[in-house]
Amino acid sequence: MSPVFPMLTVLSMFYYMCLRRRARTATRGEMNSRRAIESNTRALPINVEIVQYAKEVLDFSSHYGSENSMSYTMWNLAGIPNVYPSSGDFTQTAVFRTYGTWWDHCPSARLPFKRTPPTFCSQDYVELAFEEPVYPTAVHILETYHPGAVVRILACSANPYSQNPPAEVRWDILWSEAPTKVNGLQARQFTPCIKQINFPTNLIRLEVNSSLLDYYTELDAVVLHGVKERPVLSLKTSMIDMNDIDEDEDEEKYGCGMDTLNKQFSIVTLREWPTNGYFDKLPYELIQLILSHLTVPDLCRLAQTCKLLYQHCCDPLQYIHLSLQPYWARINDTSLEHLQSRCTLIQWLNLSWTGNRGAISVSGFSRFLKVCGSELVRLELSCGHFLNETCLEVITEMCPNLQELNLSSCDKIPPQAFNHIAKVGSLKRLILYRTKVEQTALLSILNFCSELQHLSLGSCVMIEDYDLIASMMGAKCKKLRSLDLWRCKNITESGIAELASGCQLLEELDLGWCPTLQSSTGCFTNLARKLPNLQKLFLTANRSVCDTDIEELAANCTHLRQLDILGSEFDS
Repeated sequence: MSPVFPMLTVLSMFYYMCLRRRARTATRGEMNSRRAIESNTRALPINVEIVQYAKEVLDFSSHYGSENSMSYTMWNLAGIPNVYPSSGDFTQTAVFRTYGTWWDHCPSARLPFKRTPPTFCSQDYVELAFEEPVYPTAVHILETYHPGAVVRILACSANPYSQNPPAEVRWDILWSEAPTKVNGLQARQFTPCIKQINFPTNLIRLEVNSSLLDYYTELDAVVLHGVKERPVLSLKTSMIDMNDIDEDEDEEKYGCGMDTLNKQFSIVTLREWPTNGYFDKLPYELIQLILSHLTVPDLCRLAQTCKLLYQHCCDPLQYIHLSLQPYWARINDTSLEHLQSRCTLIQWLNLSWTGNRGAISVSGFSRFLKVCGSELVRLELSCGHFLNETCLEVITEMCPNLQELNLSSCDKIPPQAFNHIAKVGSLKRLILYRTKVEQTALLSILNFCSELQHLSLGSCVMIEDYDLIASMMGAKCKKLRSLDLWRCKNITESGIAELASGCQLLEELDLGWCPTLQSSTGCFTNLARKLPNLQKLFLTANRSVCDTDIEELAANCTHLRQLDILGSEFDS
């Protein structure tokens, strides 16, 4: 017998064994899916598409409107359209707080974090809950004014209406694109081509970037199309599940899988390499400089190549400035635990948007700061809904050198917890936008934090007497350079006089939507004469601003670059 035939026999037996093993290990769902793909004769099951508007707005980072009304607030995204297909500026729409790039050039602008991946450009977000979990087939966003801000659409595996929360919350990116300039201001229905996912969802997240817009974008409604059963692949596709391939590619590109980064953080076992190549000949500082241009996931991947680069990638000097906001969907207690040994020298830390829905616990956050908080100078915690009084207490105890603290939209922190911030006398920047800080705690903070240069109290609705707050600022905060009092409801000319007299270094002042200020009292003239260093002044929606006020500002505030008097009425 020819030697070829035994070889063919062996190959045939091996092929037969592979088929048998694959058949045994395949799940019933996989077998059914394979049969549906292989057979052209059987009809596919009818899967009726469900169309639904958002039932509820669960969370958002900012909005133009007030906490006590519906005008220009994110809550307008719930339900059927109020405006579409009409175009224009309507109070019944959802509007974010900022637009354009000039916010990045005002005195209160913060320095950006390095190592932000180019795929992450989101500035704001809103999360919407729908009635029925579905496999999404389309997402329609009804934009009624200055469209083009949406840059990412994500879907969540967690059902916000379920009584049994899942052990792991997964976010998948349905669509993502860099900011683009949209020609025209007309209303449009934005329907990007979304990726198919392998779990049903009734929680959709929109992320926006308004930097290319000439004015505020306005959103009217969001429509979710989907089916109850997972769509069957096209008969023309191969037997490989293309969804699984797409998933892996997207996790590599966007990194929304919760486990991916944690596995990279925890890798400690390395192969034995006989040599480190030419890297041994480079100065340590030069390698550190090269590595400083890598993103955090790239650092973790590079650490797995050889012992020398592992040593460099785990050097605490690489983590002096660390922003985890781009990876908010996969940061949890395990991530923070793996990072502890690398962050002992950290000075800037950005945990904005992270930790929600139980991903970060109070104990996990506290353990991290107890190890890594001693050198912290800047701490960003915007929209950190896991934060409570214990967290603020740990921050003030473990971060003695803290100079900048951002608690924007941390609306779950109880009012009394803010008293702890008064212990950080070195604070120079404090952002309390949309928090529940109350008057007693704020007075204590102003009394003990006399080094404050930047203070944001926009939309802080629990403060009863802003005149008293302004008086304390004038007496204690002589170094104040920027102050945000957006939508404070009860400040009067008396408080403005105290503020202008005591804080004469002010370069930025936001008094937008402060209805109790009247030009007839001379408050705006007083501001112009007492604050010659003003570069930015917002008097938005104050209909009492008159020609005299503008003339005084022009004559006295020669450095003024940004003036918002939208909604004012003039004689000439």
